[in-house]
Amino acid sequence: MSTETVHSTDVVIIGAGPVGLFAVFECGMLKLRTHVVDALDMVGGQCAALYPEKPIYDIPAHPAIDGADLIDRLAEQAAPFNPTYHLGQQVTTLTRTDGGWRVGTDKGTVIDAKAVIIAAGVGAFGPNKPPLDGLEQYEGTGVFYLVKRRQDFAGKRIVIAGGGDSAVDWANSLSEVAAHVMLVHRRPKFRAAPESVSRLDALVKEGKVEMVVPYQLSGLEGVDGKLTGVRVADLDDQEKVLDADVLLPFFGLAMNLGPIADWGLDMEKGHILADQRTLATSAPGIFAIGDIAHYPGKLKLILCGFSEAAMAAHAVHALIHPDQPMHFEYSTSKGVPGA
Repeated sequence: MSTETVHSTDVVIIGAGPVGLFAVFECGMLKLRTHVVDALDMVGGQCAALYPEKPIYDIPAHPAIDGADLIDRLAEQAAPFNPTYHLGQQVTTLTRTDGGWRVGTDKGTVIDAKAVIIAAGVGAFGPNKPPLDGLEQYEGTGVFYLVKRRQDFAGKRIVIAGGGDSAVDWANSLSEVAAHVMLVHRRPKFRAAPESVSRLDALVKEGKVEMVVPYQLSGLEGVDGKLTGVRVADLDDQEKVLDADVLLPFFGLAMNLGPIADWGLDMEKGHILADQRTLATSAPGIFAIGDIAHYPGKLKLILCGFSEAAMAAHAVHALIHPDQPMHFEYSTSKGVPGA
């Protein structure tokens, strides 16, 4: 048993992405206290970590909203309910108790809760890193796996490696602020949205993006941890060096359910099976919402996750307060408690 203080709350929400944050709001509207745990050291999940400056187009009432702005609004919406955040730590244990569940993390945090809502997206995620010697010494200074702020790369000579949406989108976007953008791919075709590829072709013709194909990464050059060049090799292993300050390798994400897979929940192909009406899992008092949840007809959209958060919150209220009649009221009638 950890020597840390045992916290007590109504609901533990595992995951502080957009769906987890909205679950805080929905629980708060039903006067349920929440603690939120996330492996990242910030709220926002993939929205904050992977595409904070990329627009999202399918959020109701927002024709377009950047990932970071969406997270800011959701955190602001949740704030009146004073959630307790435990960031930078991963839930490792989930143990049944007489009153509900005990949640334990790898940092020694222990929380007793009457219910648990898992909003962990697709689990823990991290970048697929290229197998280059000495890569670690440049990470965070010359090698980055995500772009949090475009302006951090203003005036830089940038090598982008990859053939998917992220590589193409960031080549297009960073060409507006960088000194030079070079896109490395092993073939001239890209697995990206046709409109994005068309824009890339136009930027190449304008000289704003240099296409380096068919090549792949083969090494890094630098002095005292400062990147000065990226070595690339063609299909005949002929190498050349691209003068560069920054390497952005976009080779996808490695998804890992981690301890979630060991919690005894009914699962299917890496997703937690949930009741479509209540989002209840096979374990009493545990609910799953967002991308981690699966049921017939499931759509992996943020807006569907928002709906699931509301349904799960109401199911949790019925579980915790079985003898308390639930008189549903619209927010326009009752406002936001504590706001």
